[in-house]
Amino acid sequence: MDFRIFTEPQQGASYDDLLRVARAAEDAGYDAFFRSDHYLKMGSASGLPGPTDAWVTLAGLARETKRVRLGTLMTAATFRYPGPLAIQVAQVDQMSGGRVEFGLGAGWFEAEHRNYGIPFPDVAERFDRYAEQLAVITGLWRTPAGETFSFDGEHYQLTDSPALPKPVQAGGPPVLIGGHGAKRTPALAARYAAEFNLPFADPATAVRQFERVEAACAEIGRDAKEIVRSAALVLCLGRDDAEVARRAAVIGREVDELRANGLAGTVAEVVDKLGAWREQTGISRVYLQVLDLDDLDHLELVAAEVLPQFR
Repeated sequence: MDFRIFTEPQQGASYDDLLRVARAAEDAGYDAFFRSDHYLKMGSASGLPGPTDAWVTLAGLARETKRVRLGTLMTAATFRYPGPLAIQVAQVDQMSGGRVEFGLGAGWFEAEHRNYGIPFPDVAERFDRYAEQLAVITGLWRTPAGETFSFDGEHYQLTDSPALPKPVQAGGPPVLIGGHGAKRTPALAARYAAEFNLPFADPATAVRQFERVEAACAEIGRDAKEIVRSAALVLCLGRDDAEVARRAAVIGREVDELRANGLAGTVAEVVDKLGAWREQTGISRVYLQVLDLDDLDHLELVAAEVLPQFR
């Protein structure tokens, strides 16, 4: 099983904080460092010193890490035009030597759009734009060198684009799609995704959504086994119950709630829960949502005690 660190810097983190965690993740043997793509804090967190842009962050990390893969859960399609976004991601892929993975979602957090002057269409239009962005971005990356790309959609039109620059990874970085939508999300995953991610769900919910993706793949004649199954779960691990409780208090969560909804508890508890997740859902990758970015011992504990039992 692949283990990846997933951060929520809108809750309060500078670039230097993220760099420290990314390097710690790399040194500890994790497969990847991911971050959210948000411009506004959620809940009671201060959010200070303020938001950092996902792709500016990943560009910096591309030059300051060597091995870990880098990406977003998920880039918001509402934030950027698809042509410039394809250029940004391709450039970061070049800067990293081909270590980028591209998570794209429709966008959902209305308040951050309002606060920063970003249009926020209704959900149907957001998904229409999302689908067109996937078509444009992957189309630009996959256009053979020396040829041009055109697209005539309802929301985006491109005419004779040189489709440059090209990412290092042939055909472009792996595309991640995720979420709980019952119809359009699985259909888009079947068409575009290298990986499908279920965030903050229980195994039964994950199984149902993975089955929808399988059915969507069958409709278009794609082998569903080509799509990696993954989950994102909040992390709260301790050597004993007291350490679990201390870590839960720091992130403002209750231990019982975390045990019910995330990866919380002692090493034995978390290993058992991950084993059950893998057996029930077929996931081969997990994103550990780390909410206290100052607690690098947390990452090291997982790397020392949990990762070896799944490799």
